[in-house]
Formats: sequence, structure tokens, C-alpha cells
Amino acid sequence: MKKDIDFHPVTGVKLAIAKDNINGNIEWAVYIINLNLIELNTVMITSKGYGVIDGEEKKTSTLRHMIQELGAESIAKIEPIDPALFALNNEYWVSYYILDQIFDKKFIFTEGSMDPSNMTYIPELDMEGILHG
Repeated sequence: MKKDIDFHPVTGVKLAIAKDNINGNIEWAVYIINLNLIELNTVMITSKGYGVIDGEEKKTSTLRHMIQELGAESIAKIEPIDPALFALNNEYWVSYYILDQIFDKKFIFTEGSMDPSNMTYIPELDMEGILHG
């Protein structure tokens, strides 16, 4: 049972939604950033969007991603994201192992958080976006 598992607090792991200019086209994607000096193993990520648009409840499919190993001080692209989804809450549940210890954290990019006024430069990605830690 999940209640019987001792989850440790997550430190040194961040998520970012960032834009990249690829051949003149703006593409958005979600990235995981490992700032730790040790690799992460069996990184499992679920993502889903939910909220209200024009008075109607909206919900996306739940997607599941697996990264076998994320090296120390490295990044990985999780998934592309359509800017139309920025009107929703975008939730990412991240679980991973460091050695034999499991870590678990929910990251939520709330609706409206992708407003251009909230964008910052993310040096780890060398891109503009929103960083969630």
C-alpha cells in the first residue's frame, strides 16, 4: 500500500515548461531538471490537465512517461505541450529512486501561470519559460 511507503522530500528536481525556436517555429515542451549530484533512476511521470474553459469542465488524458536513468545535473524532455493547454491546470506527478530510496512530488502549473509576464530565462535549458521547483 502507498501509505506504507516512506517517501522522502524531493530536493534538487525541478520541472519547466519552456519554448524553443526550431527552424522559425515556436515549440513548447515540458522538461525535468536534475540539479542533484547523483543520478535519478526509474523516473516515472504522469501528466494531466484539468480546469474550466468557457464555463465547461475540461480534462485531458493522463499520459505516463518513464525515464530509466536521469544523470546527475542533467535534463530530459518529458513531452511537448500545446499552448492551448495553458488555460488548464497542468499536473505532473514525479516519482523516482536515488539508490534504494523512493521520492515523490506533484508539480502543478496552474491555469494562467504561463502568462508572458511570468516567463523567465532558465539557464539550465538556455530557454525562456516557467520553472517549478
